[in-house]
Amino acid sequence: MSHSGFFSFLRFRAVIAKEFVQMRRDRVTFAMMIGIPIVQMVVFGYAINSDPKHLPAAILAADHSVFSRSIVAAMQNSGYFRIVSTVATEAEANFLIEEGEVQFVLTIPEQFGRCLVRGEQPTLLLTADATDPAATSNALAAFRLVAEAALVRDLQGPLAYLRRGPPSLQVILHPSYNPEAITQYNIVPGLMGVVLTMTLVIITGLAITRERERGTMENLLATPVKPLEVMLGKIIPYILVGYVQMGVIMLAGRFLFEVPMIGNLWLLLAVSLLFIAANLGVGLTFSTLARNQLQAVQMAFFFFLPSILLSGFMFPFRGMPIWAQWIGETLPLTHYLRIVRGILLKGNGLAQLMPNLWPIAIFLLISLTVGLTRYRRTLD
Repeated sequence: MSHSGFFSFLRFRAVIAKEFVQMRRDRVTFAMMIGIPIVQMVVFGYAINSDPKHLPAAILAADHSVFSRSIVAAMQNSGYFRIVSTVATEAEANFLIEEGEVQFVLTIPEQFGRCLVRGEQPTLLLTADATDPAATSNALAAFRLVAEAALVRDLQGPLAYLRRGPPSLQVILHPSYNPEAITQYNIVPGLMGVVLTMTLVIITGLAITRERERGTMENLLATPVKPLEVMLGKIIPYILVGYVQMGVIMLAGRFLFEVPMIGNLWLLLAVSLLFIAANLGVGLTFSTLARNQLQAVQMAFFFFLPSILLSGFMFPFRGMPIWAQWIGETLPLTHYLRIVRGILLKGNGLAQLMPNLWPIAIFLLISLTVGLTRYRRTLD
């Protein structure tokens, strides 16, 4: 075929070769094309679990009869519950629920065994932290059957008649903070963290790469402005943008979705500054690593994907395997979701928030340190 014809195979082959050469040179883009499918396969194949098991539970037992011990053992053997604590008072139980240390508290009343033998249908109370209904719904549904089946072996001989009548006990399920299992109560507060992560990381990721592509970076480097001054100067305007986004989501959550906001909103705004700054620090770090705006966006997406999947926003956090939870614990979004849901739905104070504040602070420190180090390299 002639080279001057409508289609030339040689020209076509040259264009293909050029694209492969360009792909080889743009290693970041090539790594994203390979890395993102691998991350998705691993996360969706191994980490995502819509039926979480081994959820932490505490026992508040005022009765230690053989029947009580059988029910606790059956909980453990069911696979849904993992007994991690035994408390002596209701205040301790409430504290563990508020802190998020346990997902359930089983309360066994006084003289439970004696009332059971008398056929008085004693009551068991299972309290659940239902801020995430997907994490507790299956376990709550299974507990009633677990409790009744636990007594089959004990109700033998003279007590066998208790198995033939109505249920030998009553089970009261108390999903705290979201008793009606309304998903908007869990999703809308979480959206605050997701939107801030997605937008702020991308926007700031373009900050320095945009300067470089437009040719204004040289002018900026020629000024006596220090790296820290540049980074802070680029971060602060977007902090205000982050607060505007928070305000829009909170107004929509309150008036459109009727999400309860029982905590201190000023406290939420104050602690959110740390999370906003952490995301901006990540974005600036990406902007110093990327060669162009496309790479900055790709890096931001690569950070956002595991954040949304492993933070507990879309899927129950405790339903993931241990290795996935370790990765999730390193992400600021994981801790911010606990903070914003704890304030809005539980009314948590600063004391309850501290275990999730310091990991965000460490993440912020690391991201700013890496960003400053990389920025100094561009000065050479």
